[in-house]
Amino acid sequence: MPVLSCEKIVNHSALDADAVWADVLAVRDHAPLVHSITNSVVTNYNANALLAMGAAPVMAHAHEEVRDMARLAQALVLNIGTLDPYWVASMKMAFEAGKERGIPVVLDPVGAGATPYRNAALRELLATGTPTVIRGNASEIMSVAGLAAATKGVESLATSDQAVDAARSLAHSAGCVVCVSGLVDHVLDAKGRWLALSNGHEWMTRVTGMGCSASALVGAFAAVQPDAWRATASAMAYFGVVGEWAAQKAQAAGAGVGMLQWCMLDGLQLMTREEFAARLKLDVRRA
Repeated sequence: MPVLSCEKIVNHSALDADAVWADVLAVRDHAPLVHSITNSVVTNYNANALLAMGAAPVMAHAHEEVRDMARLAQALVLNIGTLDPYWVASMKMAFEAGKERGIPVVLDPVGAGATPYRNAALRELLATGTPTVIRGNASEIMSVAGLAAATKGVESLATSDQAVDAARSLAHSAGCVVCVSGLVDHVLDAKGRWLALSNGHEWMTRVTGMGCSASALVGAFAAVQPDAWRATASAMAYFGVVGEWAAQKAQAAGAGVGMLQWCMLDGLQLMTREEFAARLKLDVRRA
């Protein structure tokens, strides 16, 4: 399967609802194949999120095929949530194959800083190559950037705003896009671009796989939008708005987070441009 041609997608350094929506339509129109080596807790939900978005997921990690799958895909997403040596080796193989083809690689450093083994695995992956995008919560980004950050398992004990300096430092040192997710999502790159997104809902933190699904969507958007910063910002903007919409749908039905996760899939598939534009809270900042 060839790499998608994206010549018709306009690049903007600054982002607005129209630009984001163009990227949403590009994912729906092109249905990029996203190879995800993700954690065993969220595999099903991540695949469904990609399908609802209009992308095509493949969740392969067997050593015998992982390189071949990465060579077929338009994006690769690596998520270290449930690590073991076999899976780390799979990620390295896929990463090497992805680099050979020049496809975008998204790294989700789940639980970075929690254990020495997790940190060692991250060092192995980062020694393999530079990801196109690193997306994580505040504690994870601060840990990857080499800063001390408190963490509770895979949950962040820092706010996204507290991790902006670390994200900026990491973006410049690694030469990639860095996204810190939280109450406010921050997207920064080595060129000094910085976007803050304030959509979403606190209930999203009560359903496993939400952050992991956001990383999967970043991969889908990066497959069709050659500007990785814009792709990341568009994916996070859309995911946040859908999360806000889904929580309100669940609340209106007198339901809770069980319904939220299914409303998320509905929103990823069915969100309209008008609904999206009316809800989007986007702030371009100076780095």
